[in-house]
Amino acid sequence: MKKTIATIITATLMLSGAAVADQEMSETAPRVADHHMQKAQSPGTVVNVAANAGQFDTLVKAVQAAGLQSTLKGEGPFTILAPTDAAFAALPQSTLQALLDNPDQLAKILKHHVISGKAPASQVASSDDLTSLNQTEIAVQKMDGKVMLGEARVVKTDIMADNGVIHVIDKVLIPEDFDMASLE
Repeated sequence: MKKTIATIITATLMLSGAAVADQEMSETAPRVADHHMQKAQSPGTVVNVAANAGQFDTLVKAVQAAGLQSTLKGEGPFTILAPTDAAFAALPQSTLQALLDNPDQLAKILKHHVISGKAPASQVASSDDLTSLNQTEIAVQKMDGKVMLGEARVVKTDIMADNGVIHVIDKVLIPEDFDMASLE
């Protein structure tokens, strides 16, 4: 009987010790979250988001050619009025190539597509005009329930990035004061 009581006491002490060790370990050990509870990865910069979207390959190539990649990967925030690949394809091929071959002129065109600050679609739509990074004006009009930026129609809005927002447009915007003859 003494042996049985001793065994029960020993077992009880061992189990309570294990419970205390488990409790101590659970308080100090890193917790592994359920995969459903994990925070979503950040989308990246406006350049990363555009590069991963699959419809802005020409824009990304142009940003690189103009030497604006490091600027647009910076803190920002930026609002990008992003022409699609189809919008760039609508330009005469010679004009697009001339822009890609002339980084300074290309930068002027691209900066006309960038607004300082993070302007969601509601803010853009309620504006009369937007001022670009190169201090050129972009007229904002509402026509038949659609928002027009200059002659470009906004086709998708509020694509969020860590350092700004992207609004997709269907045409390349050319500043009024840009001399297309300067490309030749």
